[in-house]
Amino acid sequence: MAEAHQAVAFQFTVTPEGLDFHLSREAVKQLYLAGLSSWKKRLVRAKNSFLTGVYPASPSSWMVVVLATAGSFYCQVDPSLGIIARIRHCLPESQLLSPESRTVVSAAIFSTGVWLSAVLLFRQTLKLLLSYHGWMFEPHGKMSRRTKIWVALMKVLSVRKPLLYSFQTSLPKLPVPSVEATITRYLQSVRPLMDDERYGKMEALAKEFKEKTAPRLQKYLILKSWWTTNYVSDWWEEYIYLRGRSPLMVNSNYYAMDFLYVTPSHIQAARAGNVVHAILLYRRKLDRGEIPPMMALGIVPMCSYQSERMFNTTRIPGKETDTLLHLVDSKHLAVYHKGRFYKVWLYYGGQVLRPRDLEMQFQRILDDPSPPQPGEERLAALTAGERVPWAEARARFFSHGKNKASLDAIERAAFFLTLDEEEHGYVPGQEGCMDAYAKSLLHGQCYDRWFDKSFTLVVYKNGKLGANAEHSWADAPIIGHLWEFMLATDKFQLGYTEGGHCLGEPDTLLAPPQRLQWDIPQECRAAIESSYRLAKALADDVDFCCFQFNRFGKGLIKKCRTSPDAFIQISLQLAHFRDKGCFCLTYEASMTRLFREGRTETVRSCTAEATAFVRSMVDAHQTVLSEPWRLSTSQTPQQQLKMFDLNKYPDHVSTGGGFGPVADDGYGVSYIIAGENLITFHVSSKFSSPETDSKRFGRNIRQAMLDIAELFDKPAEKGGK
Repeated sequence: MAEAHQAVAFQFTVTPEGLDFHLSREAVKQLYLAGLSSWKKRLVRAKNSFLTGVYPASPSSWMVVVLATAGSFYCQVDPSLGIIARIRHCLPESQLLSPESRTVVSAAIFSTGVWLSAVLLFRQTLKLLLSYHGWMFEPHGKMSRRTKIWVALMKVLSVRKPLLYSFQTSLPKLPVPSVEATITRYLQSVRPLMDDERYGKMEALAKEFKEKTAPRLQKYLILKSWWTTNYVSDWWEEYIYLRGRSPLMVNSNYYAMDFLYVTPSHIQAARAGNVVHAILLYRRKLDRGEIPPMMALGIVPMCSYQSERMFNTTRIPGKETDTLLHLVDSKHLAVYHKGRFYKVWLYYGGQVLRPRDLEMQFQRILDDPSPPQPGEERLAALTAGERVPWAEARARFFSHGKNKASLDAIERAAFFLTLDEEEHGYVPGQEGCMDAYAKSLLHGQCYDRWFDKSFTLVVYKNGKLGANAEHSWADAPIIGHLWEFMLATDKFQLGYTEGGHCLGEPDTLLAPPQRLQWDIPQECRAAIESSYRLAKALADDVDFCCFQFNRFGKGLIKKCRTSPDAFIQISLQLAHFRDKGCFCLTYEASMTRLFREGRTETVRSCTAEATAFVRSMVDAHQTVLSEPWRLSTSQTPQQQLKMFDLNKYPDHVSTGGGFGPVADDGYGVSYIIAGENLITFHVSSKFSSPETDSKRFGRNIRQAMLDIAELFDKPAEKGGK
């Protein structure tokens, strides 16, 4: 085939006359272009690394300092107070340098020193400014003089457009809280959940811990905070995620959904082509550091560290702990369809494949009639089951030969793509459609997502899409940033033809996708089947309720001078009490990315004030302490990038994403405040628990939102659609 010959730069055969050598000019050309592209990428990275290193200064500011120094000499003024003369005296004698040239070189060295000193001063000033967090505690609508001065200084030092990592080394370290403050906050958080007797016992335990164990542990933490960038993030990654031996599917991984109302193209291969191209554009910007950092209030930068492992990353199973494999680059994609795995090259001639070329490649996979190889169809179930059996099977059956080569192709891919055979999405009037959509993204068939990859992109038969993301390498807002870029680029920049295909003409000479080859023995198939049965039971037990609340949204809540997140959190407390008749430990995820390499912290939203409010609403006095996090909540950020005006395109709201229940008898609740009059909730629990019912809890959330809104002077109905 012509495509096969293009993949080989040269061929030779031994004949009686000697060596017959054939050179493929096209292949050599592609090798040259690929090498040229690689060097361009390195140069861009080097340039942006330098710009990041001197921020908030710029190379042009160095030239200004040099010219200013030279101008001073021209006016017979020595701004160096004799330092330039000393530098000139120290320069080695050379016939190549005239006295005037020696003076110029000395002035340039002095100017560079002054410029570097200014850079260090500016960066230290920026670090001090970023250590100020008083702006968080300002009353709504008011700002103290100190904060106003701080805002002005931040704007002055951030006047130059920053790159992704421009603020990274200026971010403050996460401080180690005092033992006294930690114990006080803990006791305050559990007081509403305990009767007097149990609280007294807890106070005694806290006092014993404070006096005996805590001082020694506090010293270790402080010592670690001195020599590490962040004293907790590496432990968080290791002990919260990588050491977990239970399945990633449902228990750890989370999902993201498509636009709620809009599907840009209903052609599966075309939608996949556009979104994969959009993702690769994002990766290129990420590699070059050209994505601006996320900013709170538009001036306070957040840590960008988590973005580094978004692509080319896989979680590798181990018997005691997993590890993360991260590559600097990857030029191919791993694809799954109808039980078969493929390797698709993403570049040609050093350039990212165009959307139409990607559509053609994916259509070739969809049109491939070949059946799965023995054991291939459910192979990914190994990533859905428990970690130890997967680690043992990987070491035994995938450490050599074609199995290792094929597994490497998956684990070293940029990311994983599933061309799903099902159709999902929001259908007006069809009950349960969003629940099925959520469950499909959370666990699928238990063997059609590679749960170890940093993320699996899922494109359905009807053009809808979603993603399943592994949690250890980063938190959900990082994927959310990529997701917003991808959806906006797909819809508003790349676009489609009237027939729904990607724009342009495909290059039909591109080599087709490569089928991965496997040799899976019977013992390995037994391990696959065992993992599948366990994963299937876990997936079937997930009870999901995904619904849209559109009676009102953040528009009405803000008019009531209340934080939308606080409003929803108190509604969840009321809904949970009505659902179970008790309070419980409540987890609300909160970012610590204002600090360097910060990840997530816990907000305990079941406070004394919250429980008092709920009691006043239901006239109840029962309280129960629940040790696990029986109510785990998280808000999905919206419009982080603002690539399009949601007020102008209200039908392009995102559905957000969700996760599985943290406790067997608890609820997992994710919500996204999308637009002025829409809040989407994702509620998960387990069928096996007689105490939980996701749909019942969803009804309680709706009613709690309405009941609390009625407490304000403006009825909820005025803000509804």
